[in-house]
Amino acid sequence: MTQDELKQAVAAAAIAYVVDGEIIGVGTGSTANFFIDALATIKHRIKGAVASSEATAARLRAHGIEVYDLNDVASIAVYIDGADEINATGAMIKGGGAALTREKIVASVAARFVCIADASKLVDTLGRFALPVEVLPMARAAVMRKLTALGGQPRLRLKAHSDAAFVTDNGGEIIDVAGLAIVDPVGLERTINQIPGVIAVGLFAARGADVCLLGGADGVRTLTF
Repeated sequence: MTQDELKQAVAAAAIAYVVDGEIIGVGTGSTANFFIDALATIKHRIKGAVASSEATAARLRAHGIEVYDLNDVASIAVYIDGADEINATGAMIKGGGAALTREKIVASVAARFVCIADASKLVDTLGRFALPVEVLPMARAAVMRKLTALGGQPRLRLKAHSDAAFVTDNGGEIIDVAGLAIVDPVGLERTINQIPGVIAVGLFAARGADVCLLGGADGVRTLTF
């Protein structure tokens, strides 16, 4: 199976976790896009969705799914999103699609977090995928020095085919930190969150996944944490 076929398989499997009559939290990225397409086939069963990015909101609306502002929602039954890496405890690195801050906020409100990913995303130790950190633009250099002191190799994310910084939906910039072997995801998440100027770090460890649907050559495997 191709990687896209694996993503489609886990996206389809995630439909089983959708709670009828409720508002669903939806993530950002290629795997989440496959889930949105699958969700559209049962849109009559849900009240609507909360989106973790402008791109996700646009795709949901294009399918005729009502998008709610999180401020108008008291609770979310389930949040479904992909991951750039996930370990055996359900801790993840996210943010390859630059939506880490809103993803983290929506996930924090949800009663259940279901991660959907292909099997290549399961790792023993997080950090092979560069860790995204969203920062206020004025703090970029100061935060990069702190991340270097933590043993990382920070690099500013640029717009495609440009020397300009990539700007998130929140007006922040993304620093991608390579060279980290993250043996204490919860501790590192806490440490980076405390650096002045950091908006959010793409470590989802204090609030990790409750379930992970992993797509592989032998089908979809379910991990619970």
